[in-house]
Amino acid sequence: MPTPESLVALAVFVLANLAAASSGAFFRPGEWYAALAKPPWTPPNWAFPVVWSILFVLNAVAGWLIWMAAGAGAALPLAVYGVSLLINASWSAVFFGARRMGLGFAVVITLWLSIAAVMAMFAPISPLAAGLIAPYLVWVTIASALNLRVWQLNPAARAPA
Repeated sequence: MPTPESLVALAVFVLANLAAASSGAFFRPGEWYAALAKPPWTPPNWAFPVVWSILFVLNAVAGWLIWMAAGAGAALPLAVYGVSLLINASWSAVFFGARRMGLGFAVVITLWLSIAAVMAMFAPISPLAAGLIAPYLVWVTIASALNLRVWQLNPAARAPA
């Protein structure tokens, strides 16, 4: 049976992930993105909110599992986890908000590296938590390739350096 303290901790992780996800709701693709050339393997528009919702739930549960397993003893892995959420939140602002596809690619690569670091740091504490983050890494791999390809296909749409 979960304790009140564990439920508060879970709520904190859910809220942190919701805050990161809110960047995608604030900086929306819009007409600019719709007009860009995209590769044929681009996921359909409806897939993005569905997949991201699932990934943020899994990510929240993973963070919570680490907190439950190690608490303050996992300060460094949880700090990297928090930084990863901040990096995630910044991508939409950079790519959609500022329309900086090249900088967006740098951000998404940094995000990929941070997720890999979180997985590596979580694995010794909770292999389950690390495994829950694996789909996130896969999706960000796809997002990285998509960001790069859209940037390559749209040289005229690139923001000045």
